[in-house]
Amino acid sequence: MTILAGLDIGGTKCAVILGKLIEGQIEILERIAFPTPGAPDQSIQKMIESLDGLIEKHQVTIAAIGISCGGPLDSRKGVILCPPNLPGWDHIEIVDQLKAYYHVPVALQNDANAGAMAEWRWGAGKGTENMMFLTFGTGMGAGLILNGQLYSGTNDLAGEVGHIRLAEEGPVGFGKAGSFEGFCSGGGIARLATTMAKQALEEEKRPQFCQTLDELHDITTKKVGEAAQNGDELALKVFSIVGYHLGRALALFVDILNPEKIVIGSIYGRQKIILEPLIKKELEKEAIGLSLSVCEVVPAGLGESIGDLASFSVALLAFEADKK
Repeated sequence: MTILAGLDIGGTKCAVILGKLIEGQIEILERIAFPTPGAPDQSIQKMIESLDGLIEKHQVTIAAIGISCGGPLDSRKGVILCPPNLPGWDHIEIVDQLKAYYHVPVALQNDANAGAMAEWRWGAGKGTENMMFLTFGTGMGAGLILNGQLYSGTNDLAGEVGHIRLAEEGPVGFGKAGSFEGFCSGGGIARLATTMAKQALEEEKRPQFCQTLDELHDITTKKVGEAAQNGDELALKVFSIVGYHLGRALALFVDILNPEKIVIGSIYGRQKIILEPLIKKELEKEAIGLSLSVCEVVPAGLGESIGDLASFSVALLAFEADKK
């Protein structure tokens, strides 16, 4: 029996998870989550204390640790560089710290790469040789599995698709107006909806998700999505813009990467009924037909457990590398 530990480090919360590897599948033994402490040393100490407690409680010995964290980071050196959602986490040598404490293999990956590996091993991408995973959550990032291996690029920046500019004007995402993340992320959709709702209210129209000017600051992607599902005209218009740009971006990826599957997380699964026909229209118009004929676009298969399994996919990577 192989016991793995996963650490999922986020801007608002962290999770420490203990799991058992059985014939390639992960059985989660227990999970501890807590708000991310302000300083990195406090966070790491809290994770160590939590993991120690789980190890003692379950009377097990861990074989490897996997860390999933927002980038930028250096996975080869095991260093968290300067994630925008983790202020103060500058050049944190977290892998060396955990190796010195636990004396087991430890690996670090950004959350998009970790999510891609989890979907490839256990989710919607299982059985593929070439797949792409798009986070489509708070931000927009990608993880790439090419020829049956994770591809992270020369300095760990492969898959930063959110930075691609899709239009000269549009909501800001990844520091760039009109970017893929600007149009296709939780933050970007909320900003787009706010701009459109303000204009509608000035024309004395009242969308379901924002009835007054005072409510503009309370607009969220969740509210817009619920209104769209209820048939609200403006909310549907917002998602028509999102779907158009998502489809255009997917066509680029199909042409460049020729994948078997593009797996899309979070928002796509919740709004698939609205977004799927929109992206199909753009894919059929823009992508190479032969490439599109072998590519399937699907929602992520792991649902709410993807964060936990993403960290385990990194732990498994460390475990397998140590055995070579």
